Amino acid sequence: MLLKRIQPMVFQTRRLYVDIMFQVMGRALQAVSEVDETVQNDARALPEGLLFEMMVMPDGPRLIVEHTGNGHFHYHGESAPRPIDLSIQFKHIAHAFLVLSFQEKTAEAFAHDRMLVDGDLSYAVRMTRVLNRLEAFILPKLIAKRAVKEYPDSLHLPEKLISAARIYLKVATNFVETARA
Repeated sequence: MLLKRIQPMVFQTRRLYVDIMFQVMGRALQAVSEVDETVQNDARALPEGLLFEMMVMPDGPRLIVEHTGNGHFHYHGESAPRPIDLSIQFKHIAHAFLVLSFQEKTAEAFAHDRMLVDGDLSYAVRMTRVLNRLEAFILPKLIAKRAVKEYPDSLHLPEKLISAARIYLKVATNFVETARA
């Protein structure tokens, strides 16, 4: 009896967490593309105007970012201005929760068939690299090592702290601007 009451609450809590994380990640992707040259170089290989979506199937939380050119991303929230070019889809909210709570690496989730890619696989790999770089910046090293396939050896504490501060400031500014609109 108690389990039947707890399960829906657990599902809703996970859904809320994933939704919040997608909002933070979308804004952080936009911010890191303005701050980090490595991300900009990776993103330049993507076609200008590419719409990237990460979502939970079938109609769960999502984030949508657009490559606006010159290695920069723009966060669109949950609504796409046109059809999506590249979509990474979690098969269930529990799978998204595992990855976004840093219990499982993105590469492991792919290996365990918890995610689908709809679109060009080479673009998906590139976006995964960008996401890994973002996580390396904004997460403490201990957690980032659990979240990314390989923590960058070239990322030293001063660069990490300065970049993380700039990213978090841009994310916070974006949240405030969204709240005012």
